[in-house]
Amino acid sequence: MTLTTSTYTTVSYPITEFGKPLQRVLRETPAPTGSEVLLKVGSCGVCHSDVHMHDGYFDLGGGNKLDMSKAMVLPRVMGHEIAGTVVAVGPDAVGVAVGDARVVYPWIGCGACGQCRAGRDQLCNKPAAIGAHRDGGFADHVMVPHSKYLLGYGALSQEQACTYACAGLTAYSALNKLAHVTLSDATEPLLIVGAGGVGLSGIRLAKQLYGVSPIVVEIDASKAQLALDAGASQVIDPTADGAARALVKATAGGVAAAIDFVGAGTSFAFAYGVLRKGGTLVSVGLMGGSTSIVPAMTSMKALSVIGSYTGSLQEMTELMQLAGAGGLPDLPLTTQPLDYVTQALDDLRSGKIRGRTILKP
Repeated sequence: MTLTTSTYTTVSYPITEFGKPLQRVLRETPAPTGSEVLLKVGSCGVCHSDVHMHDGYFDLGGGNKLDMSKAMVLPRVMGHEIAGTVVAVGPDAVGVAVGDARVVYPWIGCGACGQCRAGRDQLCNKPAAIGAHRDGGFADHVMVPHSKYLLGYGALSQEQACTYACAGLTAYSALNKLAHVTLSDATEPLLIVGAGGVGLSGIRLAKQLYGVSPIVVEIDASKAQLALDAGASQVIDPTADGAARALVKATAGGVAAAIDFVGAGTSFAFAYGVLRKGGTLVSVGLMGGSTSIVPAMTSMKALSVIGSYTGSLQEMTELMQLAGAGGLPDLPLTTQPLDYVTQALDDLRSGKIRGRTILKP
């Protein structure tokens, strides 16, 4: 079924110039064609990667930057943690109807390359991700190219559901990469670095997937209780004198695995330095900076370092089923109107956010 949408006006807040405040823009709402599905946005999370895209670069350390000006053609509407209601469908769309409540898988690829054919759209070299390469959810409507990218979320609240598209999915995919590691609270502990939105998602999922309560490293003392509430066994301040040495001693030689959800040079170095022999570090965060690794120590300790970037559509399908079954603590949320978007980015940039800010058009 296709609905005429030309009478609607879409409100959006695109980037028109990197680093500048987002301005309200009115556009004619497009009608879906082919397999497209038009979603009325009900909730959209604000992610730290939105801050980097708003800045126009990712910090690679040593004064080097990953310039986003070629990857993001401006104006571009950000926002990739999206949940809402289907309001129109193209003539070729199947499996979805007007009125359906859905959360969006945003990490879309070209559909033709080897990565996409293997179901790893998020690793496509010609990405078409919603909120980065096509317009996203910092608006009251978003166009999704195919119904396969829309997932039901059952009894979850819409505000919680949208966070699973990035914070939840990124944490789930990172934890999946530890399936080869034996984990236990007593003898093979898991370390999680960072208690932001993605880190908190990782803490609450660790118990579900591996039955462990992770040790959490967090520099911001105000986030410690959030980490404990999510399921952490303890919270460590990495800046405390001798923190790394004390952790290695307390774990009888180091942790079995660590996931760095911060991605700063210092956070990576801390996590890498407290691994036991044969340990695995999963690097996830994109905060920026750099650090050094001694190749000989990597070899002598037989360490593994794995990069992890968001997650696949299959992983998000699995995650939504897990979340729908209940038992996961809610992610701490703050809701704001859509026109708060620039302030929300500034709040996140300055470290004021606890959990996730959800924008409500």
